[in-house]
Amino acid sequence: MPLVRVLEPEVMDTREDAVEYDAMDFTEVNSAFAQRAAEFGPPNARVLDVGTGTARIPILICQRRSDWHITAIDLSSNMLKVGEKNVREAGLQQRIHLQLVDAKTLPFPDGTFDMVVSNSIVHHIPEPLRALEEMRRVLKEEGALLVRDLFRPETLEELEELVERVCINDTPYGKKLFRDSLHAALTVEEVQDLVRQAGLTNCRIYQSSDRHWTIERAWRSSTS
Repeated sequence: MPLVRVLEPEVMDTREDAVEYDAMDFTEVNSAFAQRAAEFGPPNARVLDVGTGTARIPILICQRRSDWHITAIDLSSNMLKVGEKNVREAGLQQRIHLQLVDAKTLPFPDGTFDMVVSNSIVHHIPEPLRALEEMRRVLKEEGALLVRDLFRPETLEELEELVERVCINDTPYGKKLFRDSLHAALTVEEVQDLVRQAGLTNCRIYQSSDRHWTIERAWRSSTS
């Protein structure tokens, strides 16, 4: 029987959550995401990172694109506290600005950003359509979009196999976080339906790894 979505807490807001999450090795996944964002975003971009966590991804993006400035938001104050330390140690305080913000109610005017990016936050949100609608609203008409997250396996057996393979060096707590995230994730088909409902156009939606889906839309120059 196919797995149904089981929600996890929307906010990972204990000190333990933030420290444990920051210590987990997401280097390969985060670097791939940052590289992809850097490849097709516009020059001199104003970028919004939705669900930044401890700000590892905006740091990696800024290291690849010296002309970008990033507003990085999260609903967890403890994640942002760790993120502030990471940004400071990277010397990027002038280009990365962290804010405590709910992805479902963004406090920015329509069409504010040249690019919106989001990695591994959608599965935390009980009503992901609201977050996608907000991303569309604050994104410029020609703006670029890159959203990536886990997808929910078809069976519990597949889920457990993935946990054991991916989390081979993680703590039991780290394995639990990943297991809960997979169970709370969306399928590619569910994502396709949400993108349509949100009114996001010209998007490519696809399975991008053995555990991730991706929504992407390249920046469109007004002269193209």
